[in-house]
Amino acid sequence: MRVWLLLIGIVLLAWGASIAGPFHFDDYNLLIDPFITSASGWWQVWRPIQTRPLSQFTFWLTYLMTGAAPWAFHSWNIVLHAIASVLVWRTLRMLIDERAAVIAAAVFAVHPMQAEVANYVFARSSALSTVLCLVVLWLWLRDRVWPAVAVFALALLAKEECVTFPLFLALIDWWRGKRRWNAIAAMLGLAFALGLRVLIATKFIPQGGGGFASRVTPFDYFTAQGVVILRYLRLLIVPWGFTVDAEIQVVVPWLAWLAVATITVVSWRWMKGPGVWMLGGLLLLMPSSSIFPADDLAADRRMYLPMIAFCAAFGVLAHRWKPRALVGIGVVLLGLSFIRTQVWLSERTLWQEAMERAPDKVRPRIQLARSLGPVDGLHVLDEAARQFPEDFDIETERGRLFLNTGRAADALSAFGRALAMQPSSAMALNNRGVALAALGQVDAARADFERALQVDPCFTDAASNLRRLGFTAPNRLQQCLDPSAKTSNGF
Repeated sequence: MRVWLLLIGIVLLAWGASIAGPFHFDDYNLLIDPFITSASGWWQVWRPIQTRPLSQFTFWLTYLMTGAAPWAFHSWNIVLHAIASVLVWRTLRMLIDERAAVIAAAVFAVHPMQAEVANYVFARSSALSTVLCLVVLWLWLRDRVWPAVAVFALALLAKEECVTFPLFLALIDWWRGKRRWNAIAAMLGLAFALGLRVLIATKFIPQGGGGFASRVTPFDYFTAQGVVILRYLRLLIVPWGFTVDAEIQVVVPWLAWLAVATITVVSWRWMKGPGVWMLGGLLLLMPSSSIFPADDLAADRRMYLPMIAFCAAFGVLAHRWKPRALVGIGVVLLGLSFIRTQVWLSERTLWQEAMERAPDKVRPRIQLARSLGPVDGLHVLDEAARQFPEDFDIETERGRLFLNTGRAADALSAFGRALAMQPSSAMALNNRGVALAALGQVDAARADFERALQVDPCFTDAASNLRRLGFTAPNRLQQCLDPSAKTSNGF
């Protein structure tokens, strides 16, 4: 059988069921993003304030063709993953033994680490950027360096996490005894410029969860990343224990970083074997596992691009193993990935698993509550409130569910508790205003909406709620009606 047909076949076996899956988590934001759902979105996604404009453009294109059909969005992810798997084989075969390249591509295709990219629509940016980086590598190995530079610019527009890919190319060149510093310098210049643009854009996207918008400091993020990297490597070797919302416990951070440093040194000394690929994987992991902060300390999709190198390392190690052993490993990986896809086929199973595997995290409980009916959802949130009595997000979500079930007085109490926890929160003020309006207390509701706009003049939810009451929003709001205008989990 042709290798590319084999790779496509095992991708479909492992991940094909995801086409029947729903939207998850940030996927829903795509359906309310005016740039993706409007006819003019094809050019508006390219505004300077937008992060990952190429990925946003593909979302716009999908919505234009099929509307809000989950199967269409999921299909793109599967197609991109299949293309990436074939390109892993086609590029690595120019660098390592043919059999090793086939093994690497097969592991890349079906390893459970790829579950987020295969099942989570919003992770399309990881797949698209990686496909483009593989094209860059293919061109680079054929000495077409300047076309490779141009394609790398597109990869950066798909997702900024590929900024260290030029260093990976430099490592490969050094290993092969080549020097092409001009092109490497050009790529690094592009990476710096476009990476800086994304960092600046996070100042205007308050709910982006990364960069300036992150609630985690660069130091705290870096402190945790030694543990995170070891977790990723452990899941590569023992692919069990995955979850969409991992709980990262940092006890002795320097010890974890010492272990990462030891792996790096050993890889450097083992350059003639798989060491160069281990170093390459760590290089590709640097942008998401160093000092650039994100609210999510760990996310398996961040391993998608580094998996090229880590799978190559495995291919080099395993290419002399007996076929029976390799087939056995492949069957196990395929089966585990099929199981992961079944978990992703509903919001309930996804977040139930996350809650069980991260019992001290709040977000899985909130997401699980949203996937259940109002009665069961409130039960989950009541349990969460007892465990986390001072959590703003839990009280906000309880208020939302109370409102949706017509219990405005209970919603007012929940929103009031949330406001007491964060008195300067525009979202909390807006939410309490909605509950007051539902109880007929129009003047008090108006006061809360206006206070919310005083706290945050660009808070569009509060302005919309003012208009619903028949009042005029402040004129200064008009200057905020651009990509940086803010919405929230409010009402």
